[in-house]
Amino acid sequence: MDRVEERHLLQRAQRGDADAFAQLYRAHVQPIFRYIYYRVNDTQLAEDLTSAVFTRALQALGSYTDQGKPFIAWLYRIAHARVVDHYRRVERRPVESDVEAEPIPVLHDMDHRLLRRQAATALREAIIQLTGEQQHVIILRFMEGYNLEDTAMLMGKNANAIKALQHRALRSLARHLAQSGFDSESILAGLS
Repeated sequence: MDRVEERHLLQRAQRGDADAFAQLYRAHVQPIFRYIYYRVNDTQLAEDLTSAVFTRALQALGSYTDQGKPFIAWLYRIAHARVVDHYRRVERRPVESDVEAEPIPVLHDMDHRLLRRQAATALREAIIQLTGEQQHVIILRFMEGYNLEDTAMLMGKNANAIKALQHRALRSLARHLAQSGFDSESILAGLS
């Protein structure tokens, strides 16, 4: 969705047009869900928090003012606040899934799939160990695919600050992955 269309939809949504808000929702729900999911590592919780983000956005839409940034930047700020609120409620402990409840299919390439799954789990757990800003930059740059300039704009920082933050985040990720016994180079190469 281009900025002109987005502004037009925002104006209509602010006047109470439910269809316009629905179009904004459809355009942004997946990136917001993925952002939250990588922060909480729980599908059900990510769905609930995503719902809370859009509920809050709808409630506050009347006071939203376009400051030259895409609408999704505002949604990311709301999502970040919902994640922070969640961790405050649960004392910063991520919910871990019950390993015994996970179905294990028997396939011819089972080892490869299990190793990939373990690596993905280790990566999510390592991301949770990062600071909030580091998590944000890793998710925007590598999970969502934003370039450096767009990430800087979405986070309200300059590109050099994002480079430094990204560098520290990747270094911390590598350290956490190595402590978990994983080859951090191969896992982090998969991010790029």
